[in-house]
Amino acid sequence: MKNLFKTLMNYKGTALLVLLLMAGQAFCEMNLPQYTQNLIDTGIQNKGIEHILPEAMTDSEYDALSSGMSESEKALFEDAYEEGGKEDAGQDLYYRKSGLDDEALDELDKKLLIPVVKRYSALQGEKVPDDIDVSDRNALAMGIAYAADCDEAAGLDILAIQNRFMLRCGGMMLLMSLLVMGFTTLISFLAARVGANIGRDLRGRLFSNVMSFSNSEMDKFHTSSLITRATNDIQQVQMTSTMMLRMMLFAPCIATWSIIKVYQTHAHMNFVIVTGVIAILLMVSLLFAIAMPKFKIMQTLIDGLNAISREILTGLQVIRAFGQERLEEKKFDEANGKLYRNQLFVNRAMITMTPMLMIIMYGLTVWITWISAERIDSGTLQVGTMTAFIAYAMEIVFSFLMIASMAIFLPRAGIAADRVYEVLETETSIKDTDDATILERGSGKTVKFEHVSFRYSDAEKNVITDIDFEAKPGETTAIIGATGSGKTTIVNLIPRFFDATEGGISINGRDVRDISLSSLRACIGYVPQKGILFSGTVADNIRWGDEKASDEDVREAADIAQATEFIDAHQDRFDRAVSQGGANVSGGQKQRLAIARAIARKPDILILDDSFSALDMKTDLALRRALTDKRGDQTRIIVAQRVGTIIHADQIIVLDEGRIVGKGTHDELMRDCEIYRETAISQLGEAAV
Repeated sequence: MKNLFKTLMNYKGTALLVLLLMAGQAFCEMNLPQYTQNLIDTGIQNKGIEHILPEAMTDSEYDALSSGMSESEKALFEDAYEEGGKEDAGQDLYYRKSGLDDEALDELDKKLLIPVVKRYSALQGEKVPDDIDVSDRNALAMGIAYAADCDEAAGLDILAIQNRFMLRCGGMMLLMSLLVMGFTTLISFLAARVGANIGRDLRGRLFSNVMSFSNSEMDKFHTSSLITRATNDIQQVQMTSTMMLRMMLFAPCIATWSIIKVYQTHAHMNFVIVTGVIAILLMVSLLFAIAMPKFKIMQTLIDGLNAISREILTGLQVIRAFGQERLEEKKFDEANGKLYRNQLFVNRAMITMTPMLMIIMYGLTVWITWISAERIDSGTLQVGTMTAFIAYAMEIVFSFLMIASMAIFLPRAGIAADRVYEVLETETSIKDTDDATILERGSGKTVKFEHVSFRYSDAEKNVITDIDFEAKPGETTAIIGATGSGKTTIVNLIPRFFDATEGGISINGRDVRDISLSSLRACIGYVPQKGILFSGTVADNIRWGDEKASDEDVREAADIAQATEFIDAHQDRFDRAVSQGGANVSGGQKQRLAIARAIARKPDILILDDSFSALDMKTDLALRRALTDKRGDQTRIIVAQRVGTIIHADQIIVLDEGRIVGKGTHDELMRDCEIYRETAISQLGEAAV
């Protein structure tokens, strides 16, 4: 979870801006129920009249009302009015309310409510109440009814007053709605932008870090897992980060403001909301306990499905050749079925949240309405207040639901973030030292192994032991041995795909660990066992060795690699499209293009790791001769299975179970090395002798 919040904190400036916008949105949303309450209670029920003091009074009513007041009340009352004069001949004088603000009028409502209610009761022929509670809504309703009668008697248009109030409230509701829309749009834009930036940055950082990994780190993180982390896991982090900005910050704002507004309604039904919140928390806690274990294993199941899918797609030709489609389909269905059942369980658990939430919400609404009905009938509660209370209650319920929902999604996103940061925080074991030097290109390079041993980190014994030889410029050093004898491991140590466990490897007398990786690998042309091509054209793949290579350099590299023949046979020649992985070229063509790519680099050290296995003997011989003739100053290290490929090498290293058992030319080894002699005779017959 820490990594999830750490990612979001990189955008704390935007998050703070979003929080401020959310405060504005919450303020506007919380005022909408209040305006609805005013429309119902004041606009409809009270005809748009907000206070008990009439806007205008006839002089006779003015005198009658003031006569029932105490001296202090009369002083307040007289200060609130001024004479208005006559409108028509014969009409009584009338008084108009002086320009008082709402705060002053609210204060007068409290202080003058008793004489106003007594006067209204007398006019209606009702018994004057003995004691009047200024907080009684019935008393306030009587005062407002008195104000309406007085305004009408003074000749004011009550309908116009009502319409003005309704238009004012409706206009404020429209303004608040527009502001909410504006805030929501900005918040959504910023949240989506932050989420997209998080996804982009994490993918970029993850890819950059993976590109620096040595083979040791690549063995630790399987390819299928890295793909899942770079796609699904980062998508989870991105989506949840957006939700956090939209919901996790907004929910507390709404909840806090709604609670304040609920208190201000004085509806005295807070226990209803507390019950609803407790019900939601219990529901989410139950779902959390049921679904969370499944959430935790979902990413592992996705890793497994990706691994099987990748294996099947990569080995599709072999699967078809051996007729094992049903077996592989069964393996895929098993992995797919596990993920399906896991996701189905989680989705079913989460889907139950919606109907359960609806039950809680509508149950609360019915409960509030049932309680309010009696209070409205007794006059202690108004319809608009009930409506506002229901709206605020729903806001509180939704805010707690959002918080609870995030509590479900956060752990899964936290797991995904931890998996991503596990890759980001893994440092490659192969890196430059602080005082790494530059290895200049263009000169002869002597590669020397001095008693080198290597063991994988999780292995119990060495892969190679006490390897000691020297490969000189202008010479071909060949390495031969049985499968698993450590041939590829030796050549992988030169460009530092691994570092030697014991001993040292030097180039021109300088330890490879003291040379910067970029300059070291710039001097090496490497052709792996499996020829790997990239989508693009033939020329693009050859230029992988040197992106600045001219057309002449590309053709020369193809000539040396004996690839020109099949390249020119195609109508597009060097512009021929190569599909991903080189699926549209043969194995021998793929190997020759991979060799041409290394030759185009014009390296000082050329490493060919069993790169002639798919070539016929004629092409094999022509390629080796071309390398000697046109790149005679290179240090060439060739790993081979065929004796015929290395028979003319200047030096042949014979490996057996990770140790050197023979070293010398072909003739010397035929005389002194039994293992080599047996291998040569088995492949070449008597011609090897």
